[in-house]
Amino acid sequence: MTAAQHYVIIGNGVAGNEAAHHLRERDPNSRITIVSAGRLLFYNRYELPRMFHDTCDWRDFLVHPLEYYDDNRIVVRRNSLVTYVDAARKTLMLAHKEELSYDALLVASGGSAYLPAELADSAHLLDSFHTYRDACRVRDVLPKGGKVVMLGGDVLGLDLARNLVEEDYGVTIVTAEQTFWPHRVEKSERPKFIEALKSMGMEVIEDADVQRVEEGASGMSARRVLFADGREIFADVVMPFYGLAPAADFMVRSGVDMERGLLVQSDLRTTDPGIWAAGDVCQIWSGEENRYRFYYGWKNIKRMGEIAGRNMTGDDVAIDTFSDDALHIDDKGRIESPYWEYD
Repeated sequence: MTAAQHYVIIGNGVAGNEAAHHLRERDPNSRITIVSAGRLLFYNRYELPRMFHDTCDWRDFLVHPLEYYDDNRIVVRRNSLVTYVDAARKTLMLAHKEELSYDALLVASGGSAYLPAELADSAHLLDSFHTYRDACRVRDVLPKGGKVVMLGGDVLGLDLARNLVEEDYGVTIVTAEQTFWPHRVEKSERPKFIEALKSMGMEVIEDADVQRVEEGASGMSARRVLFADGREIFADVVMPFYGLAPAADFMVRSGVDMERGLLVQSDLRTTDPGIWAAGDVCQIWSGEENRYRFYYGWKNIKRMGEIAGRNMTGDDVAIDTFSDDALHIDDKGRIESPYWEYD
C-alpha cells in the first residue's frame, strides 16, 4: 500500500489555507500540516480595521470555524517557527529543534513589515498593525478621537486610515517613496492622489525627512515626530507603513533560487521540484513584462493558493500574470484600490 503523501505548508494565511483546501479536496488520503509562527488560527488580517467599528474578539476574524481543521484533517502547528529548509533531505527544522519531513512543500510565509534603516532606533516607539495582537494594542492605547501619524502610507495603512477617519480619529500621512505601495503611481499622477487623501479627511505632509520619533513630554501626546528641517508633530500613535518584505530568511541556505523573494514560474514551482511558493513571499515570472514580479491583494494570493494546491497534486495550471491593479479615484473623489477587495 502506497504511503500517504505528506504536504507541509509554511504559513497560515490566505495562500496556505486555500492551498490546504484544494490539497484535501484532490488528495483525500493525504497528510496536511500547516506550520505557523503565530498563536491563532487563520484570520483575515485585512479586516483588522473593523476593530475601530464594532469588534475586538479574535473569533470574529476567523475565516474558518474551529472545527474546520478537525473535519478536514488539517494539522496546524502553531507557535512553530521554521529556521531552515533542507531541500535535499526534504526536511525543515523548527526553532525548538524538531525536524519535520515532507513529500511536497509550499512556502506561503507572507511578508513582514519593512522598516527603513534610519528608523531602527525608533522602532520601540512605533506601533505595527500587521497582526491581531498589534491591532489590539493600537486600539487599547489610542484614545477616542486621538491622533495617528502614519509614516510612508502603503495601501494597508491607507485602508486603516480611511477606517480611522470614519470613526473621527485624526490621521496624518507623512509621505515617502512607499506611499501607495504596491501601486506604481507616476510622478505626474501623484498630486491628484495626494489631494484625494486630503478630501478623504487626512492631513498630508509631503517631502519631509523623518529624523526620529521620541516619547512625548508628560501631559502631552505620547509621541513626538521630529523632521530633519526642524519641524515636529505630536501624536498618540505613530505607525510605519512602508510595504512588506518577503518573510523567507529560512530559505536562504535551501538551494532554492531567490531574489527579493522566492523565484517561481507561473505554475508556482520553485527551482526545486518538490517546493512551491505562493503569496507575498514569491516573485512570479511575467512573460508580458519579461521579469519576475510580486502580485499582491487578497484575490491574487487566494488564487495562488488554489493553483499551488492543484499543481502539488498533479495538475498543470498557471496563474494569469497580467493583473490590472491600478489605483483610481471614484466619482466622489476618494481613492479606491483593488487590494481593498477581500471577497
